[in-house]
Amino acid sequence: MPVRKILCLSLGAEGEIVEGHLRRAGWEVACCSDVSAARSLLAQRKFSVALVVADAAQRLDEDGVVAVEACVHASLQTEWVALCEQAVLESHAFRALILNCFFDYQVLPLEWPDLDRMIEHAAQRALLRHGSTDALPEADTLGMVGQAASMVQLRKDIRKVAGAFAPVLIQGESGSGKELAAHAIHAHSPRKNGPWVEVNCGAIAPSLIQSELFGYVRGAFTGASADRRGLIEAADGGTVFLDEIGDLPLELQANLLRFLQEKTIQRVGAVRNTAVDVRVVAASHVNLAEAVARGRFREDLYYRLNVLTIEVPPLRQRMDDVPLLAKHFLKICAADRPRRVEGFDRQALSAMAAYSWPGNVRELYNCVQRAVVMTDQRYISARDLGLAPVDVVAGTDLDAARTLAEREAIARALTLVGNNVTRAARELGVSRMTLYRLMDKHRINAETS
Repeated sequence: MPVRKILCLSLGAEGEIVEGHLRRAGWEVACCSDVSAARSLLAQRKFSVALVVADAAQRLDEDGVVAVEACVHASLQTEWVALCEQAVLESHAFRALILNCFFDYQVLPLEWPDLDRMIEHAAQRALLRHGSTDALPEADTLGMVGQAASMVQLRKDIRKVAGAFAPVLIQGESGSGKELAAHAIHAHSPRKNGPWVEVNCGAIAPSLIQSELFGYVRGAFTGASADRRGLIEAADGGTVFLDEIGDLPLELQANLLRFLQEKTIQRVGAVRNTAVDVRVVAASHVNLAEAVARGRFREDLYYRLNVLTIEVPPLRQRMDDVPLLAKHFLKICAADRPRRVEGFDRQALSAMAAYSWPGNVRELYNCVQRAVVMTDQRYISARDLGLAPVDVVAGTDLDAARTLAEREAIARALTLVGNNVTRAARELGVSRMTLYRLMDKHRINAETS
C-alpha cells in the first residue's frame, strides 16, 4: 500500500497533538510552523491533504490569511482542511478563506473519529481530482494543449518542418493558434537560439510598413535622424513571423518577394542592399489561393511562401479538446485570483460542448477569463461563461444545439456593447468580417439583436 503524505501547517499549540495522531493513523506527516516553509514543502513534494491548525493564541491577521490563501492557490492538487478554535472563526477573512478555498473544517477540541473521516474524504477527493485532470501524455506537446487526432498530426507536421530552412505558410481561422504553431516551429528549429521577431502585417499603418519591415537610413525622410534596422533585419540569424500576411498591401508584396528571392533587403533611402539570413514563417486566416484569384495577393509571392504548408484546425473540429483547454485556461486565469475557483459544473461542460466556438481557442480563453472574474461560486456555470444553459438546448440534436448556442452568444455580445459590431467581435474573439458572416448566417442584424 503506498505511503500517504499529509502536510500539517501548525499555527498553534495543538499541532504536535494532531501530528502524533496522524502518525499513529498511518500518515507520513510533514510539519511546518510558518507559511513560507509550507510553500517550500509544497513546491518540493506532493500532498493529497494539507491541514492548517490555528488556535486563538495564534489568531491569523489579514496578512496571514492572504499568505495562507496564496499557499492554497499554489497547490491546486491538494485538499485543505482547517482545525481551529471557535474564536478564530470570528475573523471574517478566515471564514471567507475556509468557505472559498478549503474542503472542510473542524472546531477544537477535536473528535478524532470525525477528523479521521474528514481527512479520508479529503484524500479521496484529491485522488478523484488527480485522476480527472486529463493530464497530457509525457510526450512533448510543443506547448500546444490538445489530444485530438488533428492536433497530433499538427505536432508531427511542426516537427517535420522545424528543421528545414524553406518558408512555412500557416493557415487557419482567426484565434485558432497560428502564432503558437509558428513559435513552436522556431523553438524546435536549429535557429531556436536566434532572434524571434513577430510582425503583424495588418496592424502597421500602410505608410509605415516599408520602413518598419526594411528599416531606413539617416535623412531618408523627415524625422529619420539616424540609421535604423527594420524588423526583418532584426531577425538576422533567426526567424521572422509575418502574421496576417494576407493584409499586406500589394505594393509592399513586391519588396517582400525580392527579399525571399535574393535574401537581401534595401533600407528606405539606401543605395545598397543588405544581406540577411532569416527564416520566414507566415500566417493568414485568409485563403491566399482565393486572394490570388481575386487579384488581392501576388501569385509569385504566394508560391514563394507556399513551400511548406501547415493547417491549424478550428476548435469545432476538435471538440473533445474543449474541456482540456478550458481547464488549462482556468489554471492560468485563476492563478492570481483571491478566490479559489476549482472547475466547471456539469451545465458549463455541456454548454461548452454544445457551442461551435466561431472565435476558436481565443474565444474559449476569453470566456474562461471572464467567468473567473464574474463567478461567485467554486465551480463555473454556463451563465458565467456567457453560454446558453443546458436546459435551453435540451431535446435538440448536437448540431442544432451548437447553432442555438452560437446565435445566443452573438446576440448577447451585441446587446452588451450596444450593437457595436467591432466591439462585439472583440468580445467574441473573432474578426469583424467573421462576425458579419455569422450574423448573416443567423439572420441577426445590429439593429434588432
